Amino acid sequence: MKLSTKGRYAVMAMLDLALNSKHQKPVKLTDISQRQGISLSYLEQLFTKLRRNGLVNSTRGPNGGYSLNRPTSKITIAEIITAVDECIDATRCKGQKNCHDTQACVTHKLWTDLSNQICDFLSGITLAQIIKNNI
Repeated sequence: MKLSTKGRYAVMAMLDLALNSKHQKPVKLTDISQRQGISLSYLEQLFTKLRRNGLVNSTRGPNGGYSLNRPTSKITIAEIITAVDECIDATRCKGQKNCHDTQACVTHKLWTDLSNQICDFLSGITLAQIIKNNI
């Protein structure tokens, strides 16, 4: 199983935002784009979803940009991934139970349990914890 680029980039961008938000001043997506090597248009798409899901605020104007909507200790990695429409799913059938001739395959429960474990793991990690562990 592999987490898609969308989920990885969303986590990278949110961590960059958290690290570079000084005195609650908004961070420009162009700055995140340059620091993380993510295209600006892709970041715009991600941040639209992050804003709609209440994880970031946007500020318009020449001094505008994005800021976190909550403290880093209140934003989990699972929330970020889910906000950009990512699903952590190790099953072949995307959880539909139709992986083997319209029925669940013999390993369906195994992969479903793995998906749940990964989701639980990522739900227990906040941006604050990542920042603390990387400094």
